Amino acid sequence: MTKKDLDTEKLRAVISRLRALAHPMSVAIIKMLEEETKMNVTSVYKRLKLEQAATSYHLTRLKRKGILVSKRVGKQTFYSIKKDSFQQILEGISSCAN
Repeated sequence: MTKKDLDTEKLRAVISRLRALAHPMSVAIIKMLEEETKMNVTSVYKRLKLEQAATSYHLTRLKRKGILVSKRVGKQTFYSIKKDSFQQILEGISSCAN
């Protein structure tokens, strides 16, 4: 494969998403959301025994990378895993290699 064959923009997007997932706290959040399907910031930080600011940072980062979605209900924001987000990452990896 030559450099010409790689779609560098797609590759950068995939790498950016993978970096967001690479942190142990991000992995822990994803694992919790697989079990609970939706959680608010307070539930996440209490369960992980993290500071609220650190939890918000990881949730926001995962949301910006298209891995999580959020929904505001009153004063609370609930997070859940974006449907097909992991499939999109795998497809992005595959398309970069073709």
